[in-house]
Amino acid sequence: MSHLAPSLDDFDRLAQDAWSALPKQFRAMAGEVLIRIEDFADEQILADMEIEDPFELTGLYHGVDLTQQSIMDPAPTQPMVFLYRRAILDEWIERGDVTLAELVSHVLVHEIGHHFGLSDEAMDAILEQAD
Repeated sequence: MSHLAPSLDDFDRLAQDAWSALPKQFRAMAGEVLIRIEDFADEQILADMEIEDPFELTGLYHGVDLTQQSIMDPAPTQPMVFLYRRAILDEWIERGDVTLAELVSHVLVHEIGHHFGLSDEAMDAILEQAD
């Protein structure tokens, strides 16, 4: 039995499984969202968000949310969701009341929800549908 922390690849599998478990309509509306797994947000992102402790940021949506897009915009960059492995692991250990897969799914849905301009309540309803 291994006692190593889940790797970046392990997190990628958890994120892909969480994505696959989401309602088909949600995945279709989200379109081609790239999911990236990193240990922490980089220094520039933390500085831009005025976050001093990298453990405080578990995920980040990068792109223009659907409520702000315009056909007049130049070609948009592909929307990306960053999941930060070390911060998620830290929260998972601190909480102790959810599985790692559930927490990864929660962060993923929350960040994709920003793509839609959704409220936290709407995102929670989507997570309940996925269960």
